[in-house]
Amino acid sequence: MNLEQLRQAGVSDRRARRLCGPGGPWRRLHPGVVLLRNTAPTRQQLLHAALVRYGPGVVITGADALQAHGVKCPAEREIHLLVPQECRVVPSEGVRLARTARLPDPIEVDGLPFAPPARATLDLARSEPDPARIRHLLTLPLYWGLSSRRELLAELEAGSQRGTAAVRKVLRELDEGPIQAHGLATRVLDRVPLPPPSWDQTICDRRGRRIGEADAWWDELGLAWQYRCSPGTGGGFSHLALAATGIVLVRCTVRQLQQVPQEVAQELARAFGEASRTPRPKVRAIPQTPAGDAA
Repeated sequence: MNLEQLRQAGVSDRRARRLCGPGGPWRRLHPGVVLLRNTAPTRQQLLHAALVRYGPGVVITGADALQAHGVKCPAEREIHLLVPQECRVVPSEGVRLARTARLPDPIEVDGLPFAPPARATLDLARSEPDPARIRHLLTLPLYWGLSSRRELLAELEAGSQRGTAAVRKVLRELDEGPIQAHGLATRVLDRVPLPPPSWDQTICDRRGRRIGEADAWWDELGLAWQYRCSPGTGGGFSHLALAATGIVLVRCTVRQLQQVPQEVAQELARAFGEASRTPRPKVRAIPQTPAGDAA
């Protein structure tokens, strides 16, 4: 609540200062912004307080925005706000302001205005000096299916070019296919109560000779899942070799992960039951070298 609202409620500035003082029942979050309790504020309360402080037209970006869009990523220490270029308010402790002539159309979540996923990701990545960390951040919207590499590049080209060289280099080299597929697959598994699999395994016989690959593998049962199959083709014959060993195999395409995830989840549950009733095949799995980051 700001001081003007308190005045309208009959609370003078002097009384508000006293109530926010040592041992008082209220807490001052920013100049002119008060929390009507003296407990540690939640992140949501801090976001609301920042918006009260900096007024309409402000957009929340960075990690808070990605979290609002459903991405699992740690919060930044500071709240990152996009403000109009003409805004001259001094930033308070715990708030980082980025003045911009390109305020995005916000996406409202729980009554708060957040930057779209591509903009929030790039705002976060621009301030990161470590190329490995930049790469991880850029995989997040791809992994969660919130934007494509092309959308990230378009947003990067449309914005300020300051501090974008490292981001641009990583983004141009990024292979989005495996990242998107893995993200879609993990969300399919959220729909069915199966134990977690091992990812990206090469299946070999007992002598170590390669039989084929599994994108996901349940070793205790000998259950394999290939979810990057090409539509309309056999994708080679490795799936036949895997099935010949007694492995229970589920195959689907990335498009099926996107369009019929519940059907894929049901097929996995059926196959898991089948594999639990049959002898485990005499094979072993070896982890592959990762093709992309797991977010």
